[in-house]
Amino acid sequence: MGFSVFTDILIKELGLSRIELSLAYCLGTVASGFSLPWLGRVLDRWGERKMAVASTVTTGVVLLFLANSVLLSSSLAQVLPSGIAAFLVIGVGFFLIRAAAQGVLSMTCRNAIGKWFDHKRGLALAVSGVLVSFSYSIAPRALDWLIERYHYDGAWFVMGTVTIAIMGPLAWLLFRDTPEEDGLLMDGGKKTDKALKNPDMHIHHDFSREEALRDYSFWAFNLSLAFFGLYATAFTFHIISLGEELSFKRSDILSLFIPIAFVSVTTNLTFGIISSRLKLKRLLLVMNLGCLSAAMGMLFLNQPGGIPAYVIGSGIAGGGFVSLSGIVFPRFYGRKHLGAIGGVNMASMVIGSGIGPLLFGWCHHATESYRIILLLSVVIPMLLAFMSLKADNPQRKFTADK
Repeated sequence: MGFSVFTDILIKELGLSRIELSLAYCLGTVASGFSLPWLGRVLDRWGERKMAVASTVTTGVVLLFLANSVLLSSSLAQVLPSGIAAFLVIGVGFFLIRAAAQGVLSMTCRNAIGKWFDHKRGLALAVSGVLVSFSYSIAPRALDWLIERYHYDGAWFVMGTVTIAIMGPLAWLLFRDTPEEDGLLMDGGKKTDKALKNPDMHIHHDFSREEALRDYSFWAFNLSLAFFGLYATAFTFHIISLGEELSFKRSDILSLFIPIAFVSVTTNLTFGIISSRLKLKRLLLVMNLGCLSAAMGMLFLNQPGGIPAYVIGSGIAGGGFVSLSGIVFPRFYGRKHLGAIGGVNMASMVIGSGIGPLLFGWCHHATESYRIILLLSVVIPMLLAFMSLKADNPQRKFTADK
């Protein structure tokens, strides 16, 4: 979300075209995605506390690397053509930031909540999701302000320093791997009657990663979450350019993130409160319909009803994404191999988020418009909505056996 305000600046500073920057973003992000299944297994071995500290500090270091990306590319240009040097430097930066921050750090935080809460997992994720949603929405405007005040490299330097100095120690101070190792119980030992009556809330079998990958429901949720990562990243990566095509000012198009945040928070809280009482496939259907509305809204953003469709749809999809990505895998597959299973899902989302900007950038480069890729973005959530109708909890099979 925050990177959207750096896109056009980097195109200018690094001397890359939009398609070249999108390609570097894609390759770096996809490469980081392929590392996440392995890092998910590392998470299972290390635990959330060590991994949170390691990924936080690494994120800070990578931000400092990005702050010096133009200087590094200029130095590398002494032995390589300037375009190749810039492409390599920013590509490595994309790989590192996506693996450390969006990949491992996001996965670690999500898994920590999944291990500490069971029947109240949805509510816990909803509460944490409030900050996540507002961070997503505020990031473009806040970072735009940082860029105006400190220039783009100074903005990254400030973020890197704060991440290392504040967030790293906080991660070590506050994270614990499981409640059991501290003599505690999930949910504080409390269970609600309504949750207990829902057969989807009981774990009868801890799935291995291989077993989860053979389950239809895994792919229904995984592909839906991955598509959201693809379209949301693509939209925000090219948001300034999309706004220009649709005759929106930079400030006007960025301001849409604020109302999106309010819808996202409302959706996230609602999903969190009701998730223990419902089948998650129904919430997945709502999320995919939100993606459909967002894509339709962006396609007709300058037409009557376009802005509400985009804002409401993006908010519902974003809120549903934050909630379901943390709830579904521990509920469907147990906690024992959560890192390995979550690593595959995170890899899919990261790879999708890398491919999205490239597809949008290539479409604009080839046709001087985003219309064709926006039409494709309408079709895919329709198909995913149909897939969600059969995405039942696989724990039900073991209930039937008993």
